[in-house]
Amino acid sequence: MLKLKNIRKVYDAGDGSVVALQGVTIRFRKSEFVSILGQSGCGKTTLLNIIGGLDQYTAGDLVINGKSTRFFNDKDWDTYRNHSVGFVFQSYNLIPHQSVLSNVELALTISGVSRGERRRRAIAALERVGLKDQIHKKPNQMSGGQMQRVAIARAIVNDPEILLADEPTGALDTATSVQIMDLLREIAKDRLVIMVTHNPDIAKEYSTRIIRLRDGSIISDSNPYSGEKRLDGESIEAYRERVADGYRRASEAKKKKKKASMSFFTALSLSFKNLMTKKTRTLLTAFAGSIGIIGIALILSVSTGVQTYIDKVQEDTLSSYPITINKENADLSGLVTTLMGGGESETVRDLDKVYENSVVFEMMNSIASIDVEENNLAAFKKFLDTNEEIRSYISAIQYSYGDGITVYTKDENGEIYRAELSALMELTSSMPGMGMLGGGSASGSNMMFDSFGVWEELLGGENGELVNGLLREQYDVIYGDWPKNYNEIVLVVNENNEISDMALYALGLKSADDFKNALKQFATGKESDISEKSWTYEEICAHTYKMILNADLYQPDGKGGYVDISATPQGMEYLYSNEDLSTELKVVGIIRKNPDAVAGMLSGSIAYTADLTQYMIRETADSAIVKAQLADPNVDVITGLPFAPAELPELTDEEKEAAVRAYFETLSPKEKAEVFTLIASTPTQAYIDMAVQQALSSTPRPQLIETLIAAYLKEMGGGDADQIRAYINGLSDEELDKMLASALAPMIVERYKAEQEVLLKKIPDEQKAEMLDSALTVEQYILFYDSDAMPSAYSDSTYEENLELLYYIDGESPTKINIFATAFEYKDKIAECIERYNK
Repeated sequence: MLKLKNIRKVYDAGDGSVVALQGVTIRFRKSEFVSILGQSGCGKTTLLNIIGGLDQYTAGDLVINGKSTRFFNDKDWDTYRNHSVGFVFQSYNLIPHQSVLSNVELALTISGVSRGERRRRAIAALERVGLKDQIHKKPNQMSGGQMQRVAIARAIVNDPEILLADEPTGALDTATSVQIMDLLREIAKDRLVIMVTHNPDIAKEYSTRIIRLRDGSIISDSNPYSGEKRLDGESIEAYRERVADGYRRASEAKKKKKKASMSFFTALSLSFKNLMTKKTRTLLTAFAGSIGIIGIALILSVSTGVQTYIDKVQEDTLSSYPITINKENADLSGLVTTLMGGGESETVRDLDKVYENSVVFEMMNSIASIDVEENNLAAFKKFLDTNEEIRSYISAIQYSYGDGITVYTKDENGEIYRAELSALMELTSSMPGMGMLGGGSASGSNMMFDSFGVWEELLGGENGELVNGLLREQYDVIYGDWPKNYNEIVLVVNENNEISDMALYALGLKSADDFKNALKQFATGKESDISEKSWTYEEICAHTYKMILNADLYQPDGKGGYVDISATPQGMEYLYSNEDLSTELKVVGIIRKNPDAVAGMLSGSIAYTADLTQYMIRETADSAIVKAQLADPNVDVITGLPFAPAELPELTDEEKEAAVRAYFETLSPKEKAEVFTLIASTPTQAYIDMAVQQALSSTPRPQLIETLIAAYLKEMGGGDADQIRAYINGLSDEELDKMLASALAPMIVERYKAEQEVLLKKIPDEQKAEMLDSALTVEQYILFYDSDAMPSAYSDSTYEENLELLYYIDGESPTKINIFATAFEYKDKIAECIERYNK
């Protein structure tokens, strides 16, 4: 019935070309349900458009009922589309001002079918899709599933041989999707249904045949069709086509095949109906012009314009200041009251003395009594999703989960780091002289930069739209387009097409070395000599970003646990370049705030869709390490150690010795030798105290003082020896003894360690291993147990901390909810709904 022979499709793209389909050859049965799967850009929609006659192939041949379409003209294609093919689109493509019945009749109207016949067949088609009682409704009065069924009725009303469906459930919820798929499966019993979808589960459940595409080629076909054979060797398909061709030729000899046509009066009727949808404006204009009250019309126009501007200001302002509900809230009122009180005591004092005011105590008491409240956002999300009253006051709802997506990039020097300014600051942590900017812990170094978010989630729209309509109004696309897929992102620039230099460093558009140099110049008080740079739109969109899941940072270590391979440059390069472990994010557009917009919703530099967040949540939950951790909440799957109980038992000396002996039994002879060397070269505290006292009593005091001065000079990296000596000579004997003991102790430890290591080198490893099992004292066992050398019996982490580390998120339990009100007065209505919900 339908056959594609070596179909190729090439699109011109500037100076080059893009191959959408390359050599696709396939046959379809007269009645079957075919699903076409593949990644975005693999050619699915192009293939569907070519089959439907909406797009022309570059090479090859499309054969319909045994007839080649290679020499079809426009009228032939029109006839084919009107009589042989029905289309079902993801966005429905219904005419909003026409009734359901009129929308379905339209296909018959174009075909020139009489009015009575049109109505009869349209009602029959609507009855088949279960909408006979909805024929007089408008599309905007129906749900998404009902509108999709109207689209299906319109597609089958001409009784086409082929039904083409492009993502028919893409904008529908799960329950409605099932209804639509059941309907398509029923239709496929007596005709060919070809559906493009991204959902392999739907394809597997409903299709009789699944075809997968990749890069414009068919890579698999679950139920290929090559044509059945008759006894004489001729294929059944060829026989049927030959017979059908004979009937077709006989029919064409009697009469011409009817082309798509529409009478003049039918076209006039449609035009009049369209005009009547704007009848109020037409009548008002005619009335105002006839009686000369243009002034009133002008006043109304000004009033409308002012109101529109006010509404616009209100809408833009509300988008910047939504109602925000966090998972955790801390009540700081007590602390603020204490700090603002100035520490004034209410007690009446005699003013002849100075008294203590316990400000520090009161402040610490306020901090200790801070009440941290936790909101049950999982239950509240269900309320928001189902309560019709509160949703009538809301224009949009945005759910946030944790810290957002984890994206990495390469700078111009090839250095890989997370594309966040706080992560970039960690690269400077080892730089001397950075103070708060470059030194200390990650939290300390990032203190100033936590508020500078580079990545921001776009507010989604209705019916599954990736971008909210308000964003499209507030921002102009100056290059490219808005995201259409989960892995597509846009760059946000200011009114001068600028991005802050901090964001440029974080996004890899300027190198980490430049960032370090800028900080170094700041720390040394030098004026920055880093020149300003600019990039073309193409260069911006060509820069690569990779999302790497926190769970994928941890790879099996071969010992039953996991190791964070991102800690090494080689491991980070492996993660970044591995397509199975990283998801490439494509910059598909550059946006700028519309000059007419009062405020902008976005504050970041790169915006991504909520679909990307959901993709990260799903992929994380499906990772091996997360599944393993969820399956065993008592064991840290990273280290293989059990999580510590709520209260660790206090071990006796005998239990510590037994634990150390048990650990030694797990070591190899070489490892035992190394441990014995470590223990034997570590002096006990009793030995250190004895050696210090011996040194103080047997060494001349001037010699000890010189030793102390040398230690001071070494610790400070230089200084004035005479000044230090004068300070020491002013100390009492007791103070000097304490200082000398403090300086001598580390020297004694180092000397003991060096002496023991020299002696231990002469002992073979086998003998050291034996001595480890027999020559240690109880004190040495206890000392080893309390040292860092003894492996812990429990994990340092907790089950909850591990899931947080792996960024495991429950999609139904957000950490923050932003509620956007439709109007200012509705904020109070929303607050009242929330108050009633709390009660």
